[in-house]
Amino acid sequence: MFIFDRMNLYDLFVKPYESYDSLQIILETSGAIFGTLSVYFSIKKNIWVYPTGIISTLIYVYILFNFGLLGDCLINVYYTIMSVYGWVLWAKNSEDHIHVDVTWATRKEWFYASILFVLSLALVTIIYYYKPYIDNKFSMEGTNLGLYHLDWANWMDVFTTSIFLVGMWFMAKQRIENWIFWIIGDFICIPMMIFKGLGITSVQYLVFTIMAILGYLNWKKSFKEKKVQ
Repeated sequence: MFIFDRMNLYDLFVKPYESYDSLQIILETSGAIFGTLSVYFSIKKNIWVYPTGIISTLIYVYILFNFGLLGDCLINVYYTIMSVYGWVLWAKNSEDHIHVDVTWATRKEWFYASILFVLSLALVTIIYYYKPYIDNKFSMEGTNLGLYHLDWANWMDVFTTSIFLVGMWFMAKQRIENWIFWIIGDFICIPMMIFKGLGITSVQYLVFTIMAILGYLNWKKSFKEKKVQ
């Protein structure tokens, strides 16, 4: 909460946009709307989670790269790829080609998820190590590689990227645990996006956190009802 001690709501949510052009504001708003729709469809176990999600992630790939959140940018590239994979998987496992049944993850899947988490931490850390080289238009002239340039938001970005990678994979597998990862990651992203001057996106992550909790309860209830039948 230390951010709010130093800045008022105007500084957090309005002032950063004074320097943005109309296109940036429209893109961020559109990305937030489609992202929210995607989470809504996910709660309903509706396959439209993927086409709406793809639109949102492609928008955020552009936005987050420009704001220097390479880890979060990478996760949205991964989201796009996994959305295509999940779209195919959900369509294949759906009787009406719209809705799917959900289950809990197996021990084997948790093992794979752990490996994915560790590999993601390593990959995103490497990307940030080379960030000065990337920012210098892929030139080593006057560039010092390392992690010295990272602020707390960047380190949180590394962590949340790994969380979201696992969550996305579990969602494609129609596993109830995916919501646990979304809840944790979305909550962490609220102050991170405020710090980066993305007020609209920070509000989106607040909404995502609430929706993820509802999604977890809904999927858990659906599984119990299916098991009784």
